[in-house]
Amino acid sequence: MASEPHPLDVVPPARIAVLVEEVGVRKVGLGFVETFTLGVLAGAFIAFGAMFYTVVITGSELGFGPTRLLGGVAFSLGLVLVIVGGAELFTGNSLIVLARASGRITTAALLRNWVIVWCGNLAGALGTALLVHFSGILSLGDGAVAAKALSLADAKLALGPMEAFTRGILCNILVCLAVWMCFAAHNVAGKVLVIIFPITAFVVLGFEHSVANMYLIPVAMLQSGAFDMTGLAANLALVTAGNVVGGGVLVALIYWLIYRRPHSG
Repeated sequence: MASEPHPLDVVPPARIAVLVEEVGVRKVGLGFVETFTLGVLAGAFIAFGAMFYTVVITGSELGFGPTRLLGGVAFSLGLVLVIVGGAELFTGNSLIVLARASGRITTAALLRNWVIVWCGNLAGALGTALLVHFSGILSLGDGAVAAKALSLADAKLALGPMEAFTRGILCNILVCLAVWMCFAAHNVAGKVLVIIFPITAFVVLGFEHSVANMYLIPVAMLQSGAFDMTGLAANLALVTAGNVVGGGVLVALIYWLIYRRPHSG
């Protein structure tokens, strides 16, 4: 009789690659309504993490590093909700590249998923930004939260094209590694734990997440009444492109080359 696996055992990377590929095939097979709706949920979930982050770092006297560390842990809520609650996040779906590299799906199917999920994420994040604006939450702390939200958005819009693009690459390396490691966990607690460290790291280091920016920039614009749509579009385009390279090429494609590439002989 085979012995039961030890509860601390994790799924090995080669097996994770197979699982990621299978999940990618299933994701692109979802219908439009399911894909878009799950995308809306993910946009809202990431927005919850972003608003939690904004409040947590407001008025902190812990110092630069510790404040960002605490904020990063708070922001991790977003991906925890996506993974455990179930939703379709554009940045995480960069891993579907692995299924495309194996020839299990077409390029058209991959791009269809990305476009639908990205639009769903945008709708969810914008909808949440509107709810936050009309709820008056930003008035917390005698307006300090609103001031922090404005400063966060200003900093993002002030990034140069190369900064926004490369920060997008670095961000999604960590996000996709967090999603990748979730496949190694056997329970919810394990998934939460492997999410917190990479997500906290990208927040502390100031990397750029396209879906988070779909909330953080618009909510500040709603607060200020100044709508820099050109700046928002440029930021999202550059960060999205960076996220695709970071997750799709530097995580998914690299792991495909290691574990799923056909070997001759």
